[in-house]
Amino acid sequence: MLEAFNFRVLLDYLPLFLKGMWATAWLSGLSLAGALVVGTLACGGRLSRFRLLSALAGAYIEAIRSTPLLAQLYFLYFGLPSLGVRLPEYQTGILALSLNSGAYMAEIIRAGVLSVSWGQIEAAMAYGLNYFQRMRYVVLPQALGVTIPPLLGQAIVLVKDSALLSLISVFELTRAGQIITSERFMPAEGFFTTALLYLLIYYALKAFSSWWQKRLIFVQPA
Repeated sequence: MLEAFNFRVLLDYLPLFLKGMWATAWLSGLSLAGALVVGTLACGGRLSRFRLLSALAGAYIEAIRSTPLLAQLYFLYFGLPSLGVRLPEYQTGILALSLNSGAYMAEIIRAGVLSVSWGQIEAAMAYGLNYFQRMRYVVLPQALGVTIPPLLGQAIVLVKDSALLSLISVFELTRAGQIITSERFMPAEGFFTTALLYLLIYYALKAFSSWWQKRLIFVQPA
């Protein structure tokens, strides 16, 4: 199979693929930061004692998790302009990835918070710690060790989902494969290289996840 590959053309397009790989990296990084903010806020709303806030957060999480990302992306890209809201392609893509991944991260963070035993929270209350002090010194440090591995897994999913942004003309790694296919009609070379570079990103994130997990200190409740 490799004998039929035109490696000379791939070398000519290598700068384009590297540019697309860099675009995928910063798009995913911004989307991941946005997803963490959205997920934390949604988690706080889901755990809130205010029923309306909890219901709104729950409705957002269920709506996002029960619909495909592609439909959400098309709604933001084609639907919002019909409502009078126009966003550039890159902003639309980052918003779609942030909202989609944020719903999953909200449930991951909520599971981590709920994993902390109530006895430890009661002990913190007995020491006179207020709500924010309990979250900072008791709940969040323990929840962090539980949530970091699945959060890193969700980050890997986000990177792969960023390939859908090529459908709204956002230049990233998959778009680079589409360009070489349209200009040279070499789909095998173009998308094989694209898949290979995604594989490199995946293993880099997986190695980082393993490195991070080895350094986490899990606090087991008595």
